Amino acid sequence: MPKATLHPADLAAQPLDLARALPAARYVDPEVAALERTQIFGKSWQLAGHAALVENSGDHLVCEVAGVPLVVVRGDDGALRALHNVCRHRAGPLATCNGRGARELVCQYHGWRYAMDGRLRGAPEMGRVQDFRVDAVCLPQARVAEWQGLVFVALTDDLPPLDSVVDGIEARLGVAHRLTQVRHHAHVAYEIGCDWKVYVDNYLEGYHVPRVHPALNAALDYQSYTTELATWHVLQASPLDTGEALYGQGEALYYWLWPNTMLNCLPGRLQTNRVVPLGTGRCRVEFDFFYAPGQEHRAAADAKFSDEVQQEDIRICEAVQRGLASGSYAPGRLNPLRESGVWMFQELVREAYRS
Repeated sequence: MPKATLHPADLAAQPLDLARALPAARYVDPEVAALERTQIFGKSWQLAGHAALVENSGDHLVCEVAGVPLVVVRGDDGALRALHNVCRHRAGPLATCNGRGARELVCQYHGWRYAMDGRLRGAPEMGRVQDFRVDAVCLPQARVAEWQGLVFVALTDDLPPLDSVVDGIEARLGVAHRLTQVRHHAHVAYEIGCDWKVYVDNYLEGYHVPRVHPALNAALDYQSYTTELATWHVLQASPLDTGEALYGQGEALYYWLWPNTMLNCLPGRLQTNRVVPLGTGRCRVEFDFFYAPGQEHRAAADAKFSDEVQQEDIRICEAVQRGLASGSYAPGRLNPLRESGVWMFQELVREAYRS
């Protein structure tokens, strides 16, 4: 990447009380998107899915991290592995969708067969090929970790363990938000005309809620809305008292995990969000809905309300992207009370750029 696209002033750490937002170029420059693919997504823990999808031997789920296709598999030995979903022959795909109880992974191109631990088992018509040994071929592996019923993967060893990313969250969740109790109910995805960082910026502050989300604002207590910063995650929390028709009573906990994972925790249910960059000025947000036993009756109302909120976010995020691309915008000051989460995220982005 040309050094001229990253100016020293853009990279310097900023104290919260004096912080300005990232420059517009960081949201519209294709070279920045390429940099982020390697320096952010290639060097971070990424949510792959819920552990319920890989409970038993042969269960597997597919995902992609920084352009690398992965298949997370439960082996015959009970171990969880994140294998590169790329055949060692000529790069054909192995698993093309989530599945249950597979005995092996078979390349869809030429039929090479792999055990669930990544070792090659067989290669059609390769038996007489000079110096070819089946037992010398094995799929590369990424890192994999489970936490609270969620499976995360990472491409490199050069990053903190997942435990450090989620440190303190489990104790804060308590019994009311125990994620291991929930089961998957539905998946929804939205393609949005904004850079992935625009969406994360928006998620990390409640400053916009009274103006952009009137119905959500009525469900939350804006005056009691708090933001708590940790090393690798941010918590936004608000008391709830909305009646049984919507969220019920208790507390809403909105967690963001560096760089692009969100956990929306409500009593008896969980919604996970994963923000996937699709190139300059576009991203996809993947939502999965989970419910504890006995809470499934909330699903229809939750889905309707969630979609209303997302449509509101999509409209404002796409408008912000247009503003960033207009050439008019110069970085504005952040609100230390309401935008501390945005500040922390952007500081981590700057740190990734500096590296």
